[in-house]
Amino acid sequence: MLSFRHLSIKHKLTWLAVLTSASALILASAAFVFYDIRNSYDDMVRNASTQARIIGFNSAATILFLDPHSATQTLSALSTEPDIVAAGIYTRDGKPFASYSSRRSSSSASISLPKIITNQTNAHRFDGGYLELSQPIIFEGKPIGTIVIQTSLETMKVRLQEYIVIAILVLLASTAGSILVSLKLQRWISRPILELVATARSVSRDNKESVHATTNSRDEVGLLVETFNEMLARIDVQQAELQKANNELEERVMERTAELEAANKELEAFSYSVSHDLRAPLRSIDGFSQAILEDYGDKLDAQGQSDLRRVRAATQRMAQLIDDMLNLSRVTRGEIKRDEVNLSALVQSVGAEIQKAEPGRDVEFTVAKGITANGDPRLLHIVLENLLRNAWKFTGKHPSAKIEFGVNQDNGKPVYFVRDDGAGFDMTHADKLFGPFQRLHAMTEFHGTGIGLATIQRIITRHGGRVWAEGKVEQGATFYFTL
Repeated sequence: MLSFRHLSIKHKLTWLAVLTSASALILASAAFVFYDIRNSYDDMVRNASTQARIIGFNSAATILFLDPHSATQTLSALSTEPDIVAAGIYTRDGKPFASYSSRRSSSSASISLPKIITNQTNAHRFDGGYLELSQPIIFEGKPIGTIVIQTSLETMKVRLQEYIVIAILVLLASTAGSILVSLKLQRWISRPILELVATARSVSRDNKESVHATTNSRDEVGLLVETFNEMLARIDVQQAELQKANNELEERVMERTAELEAANKELEAFSYSVSHDLRAPLRSIDGFSQAILEDYGDKLDAQGQSDLRRVRAATQRMAQLIDDMLNLSRVTRGEIKRDEVNLSALVQSVGAEIQKAEPGRDVEFTVAKGITANGDPRLLHIVLENLLRNAWKFTGKHPSAKIEFGVNQDNGKPVYFVRDDGAGFDMTHADKLFGPFQRLHAMTEFHGTGIGLATIQRIITRHGGRVWAEGKVEQGATFYFTL
């Protein structure tokens, strides 16, 4: 059976009315029965006491004249009282003098005197389904004996049973009536609430914001329905405003997308122009400068030859800058294709290539095993290659060097790092590390264009991570990144 709290409000109201009326009726019936039984007990005691006084007055002479036969005849007058089953007259010293036993009595033996009789006082008690009452017989102000009357409580029990049966019948009839009345009246309360529930379900499940609940009452339920309707009206307005905002946002997104596509096309056109139109003059300058040095070098003095070499170096550096700019542009535009990447194997492969290019250097590579990450393999290769080549470059002035790749944990998330013991840098200038064309060392110290770290930052940002560095001058640097 469902618990009361899980019942519908209709059944709750019905049960509430039934239980309330039944409880009130049970309490009233119990109070009435208790009051009536108590009065009946008091009436029985008063009736027995009156009978005892009458018998005692009429039997005083028989005790004085020691006439038990007359006393017995006096007691036989109690036969008119059907509830009195036995009676007895006792002398002053407690000896039986005369007795009476009705046909209803279960035993013909004389009844036992209560202990209170020895004190010669009025007393009564209820014991074993009987009322036993003792009363002294007084003559000229002195007690000369005692009369005891035993009254059956059977009539009282029958009466109590009748009351209980009547109370049960009234309770059943009242319960049935209260059910009928509550079923009729609860509709005025439950129907608006049930309609409100149905409306709320339509709004939440079927997305019907335009529906409204109805009510004809002005009580709290009616106020609740009106408040709910006002809330639905506000939701309608907010939904319309939200839809309008969404439409405007879609239009803005379409406009921005079109603008971005146009910008990308212009960027691609610019990249094509840079890679083809600008490189051609540079190649010409570099080529003709080399030809002059080779064909007419003997006709130029040392200064002329130096100037031509500087021209060639400048054109080659500009070509490298163009290549780096194009690479930076590609990493910010290309689509990321994530996969599981073995970073340890990738670092070992890149390190082997770097060492192969300069086998004469004494550099120790330390690579932690089994480090993996989820990301674009091509872009992560660019990141690690730039970091390792930087470490290789900035340890070039040391006779021996150490480059390490590993991973730490920060709040359960992996933080990858590349560490070296090379030239390092001043932390006061750390904010310039990842800017395009930003350099912390002169070209005469370490070659490069300053694009590598900017490329790394763009790639890491596209992976949803961040990159930072820590270092000290001539004590090495550590570059950290997350994905």
